[in-house]
Amino acid sequence: MAKAGKSKQQKQAKADAGKAGGGRNPEILVGENKKARFHYEIVERYECGLVLRGTEVKSLRQGKITLAESYARIDGDELWLIGANIPEYSHGNIQNHEPTRRRKCLLHRSELDKIKSKALIQGMTLVPLRVYFGSKGYAKITIGVGRGRKTEDKRQYLKEKDDRREMRER
Repeated sequence: MAKAGKSKQQKQAKADAGKAGGGRNPEILVGENKKARFHYEIVERYECGLVLRGTEVKSLRQGKITLAESYARIDGDELWLIGANIPEYSHGNIQNHEPTRRRKCLLHRSELDKIKSKALIQGMTLVPLRVYFGSKGYAKITIGVGRGRKTEDKRQYLKEKDDRREMRER
């Protein structure tokens, strides 16, 4: 006699799919720096972890972050996110975080060395592109190494963007 219902393997697969890493969309986007792609020509991208305090994580889970005027800087052997605004948590207490404090980015040593060599080139900038929660639930940030665009380059970028949009509409 065959059992009715789901097998043990089907139940386990369903449980795994419900977890953060097993679903179809493992990343939860929190914030994006849309102006960065307009102001900078992004050459390379790196994924970093973020060191956050408890109330900062709760604020991020509510989708509150501003990356518009932020940038990254290498200090010694560490990468820091500067100027990102994570507002205070609404239900926080006296131990709430400072909204615009410097936040440490976590990278492998080899990645940090690559970023360091590219950032030392004249005209290259480290720009935060997006903040999200990864598949394991940790806060991550994508840092782009970019070259600033001149005004005429920005016009050319907008023209190409409009042309691509028109091609899709046809």
